[in-house]
Amino acid sequence: MSEVLLIYFDNAATGGFKPDSVVNAAAAALKFCANPGRSGHRLSLASLERVYVCRKLLCDFLGGYSYERTVFTKNCTEALNIALTGILKSGDKVVTTVAEHNSVLRPLEKLKEKGVRVTYAPLKDGRIDSEEIIKLVTPDTRAVVVTLASNVTGDAPDIGVLRAAIPESTLLICDGAQACGHVNINMENLGIDALAVAGHKGLLGIQGGSALLFSERVNPDPVLLGGTGSESYKLEMPDFYPDRLESGTLCYPAIVSLGEGVMYLRENLSEHVEKVTAMTDYIIKKLSEIDGITLYSRPNPYGIVAFDMRSMQSEIAAFRLSDEYSICVRGGLQCAPLMHKALGSEGLIRASVSAFNTRGECERFVSAIRVLAVDKSL
Repeated sequence: MSEVLLIYFDNAATGGFKPDSVVNAAAAALKFCANPGRSGHRLSLASLERVYVCRKLLCDFLGGYSYERTVFTKNCTEALNIALTGILKSGDKVVTTVAEHNSVLRPLEKLKEKGVRVTYAPLKDGRIDSEEIIKLVTPDTRAVVVTLASNVTGDAPDIGVLRAAIPESTLLICDGAQACGHVNINMENLGIDALAVAGHKGLLGIQGGSALLFSERVNPDPVLLGGTGSESYKLEMPDFYPDRLESGTLCYPAIVSLGEGVMYLRENLSEHVEKVTAMTDYIIKKLSEIDGITLYSRPNPYGIVAFDMRSMQSEIAAFRLSDEYSICVRGGLQCAPLMHKALGSEGLIRASVSAFNTRGECERFVSAIRVLAVDKSL
């Protein structure tokens, strides 16, 4: 009996496949590395220099404001916590959306206890609409906090329209977890003041290496205090970036893998966009032809297709796809409860493709859904 090959369609949670250059960089760092900048010997200094190169690559790729204001974090959640709790103060007014991930919702809920006032923009016809956000912004709004692409549906607001319409003094803080590495993003051109990045998704790095990039208009306070290798004689955190926000040992293998991912994307991004968009379009078109399927995604370049089946709950469908067809997807709320409430959903199946998937895998997935959609056994 031949082995059934696994199909990985959970790339919105973490990228399942990495270029060889990314894997090799992480493996080399694990095999022989030192703590970057924590010692004066040549290996430590060489590691620190490599971290600087990766910082520069990421900043340039995303149109960041300066290398010093490109801060490495262990994940996008940490980056968002720094951006929100490190910038917003009691009395600040914030506008966000119901489409946000819990990495935004939970910090904001905690900040409400400290006097930050939060307003949630609704969806419009199931989509994130920039005009709905703009309606809620007033001259004294401190910040607009918005995802660049929904992790549930792949829908995206028009950031250019949003930035042009809100007051110049209002900060624009963006969750780039699902967008970075999928489309061209230039922070300066878009007027984004803080951008949180997940290095292990579209940017093709391994888990443990993410980042926060921010402009000169904000000076985030640290949320984590500790050693930095600089100004060790002081009991206070350094007052300069990136050291002020990078307490503790950096995840060197993840950072160098992220640097390699960026270099790979500089050469292959347009091809990736074309391939991911085509596969996403194909799946959406074919699922729309199946009775009992309700689609919540429109064609998008982020590889996300969200839907439900009349025949079974999303978690059960996800389990059966894995158990019976060796297809990995995600069922449930995708850590975005307000988005599901706005969509009238109690949980969706989310398939998310990457440029390393194939048309044949998409066809196998659609065939499996055709069978499950008419299953009357539950």
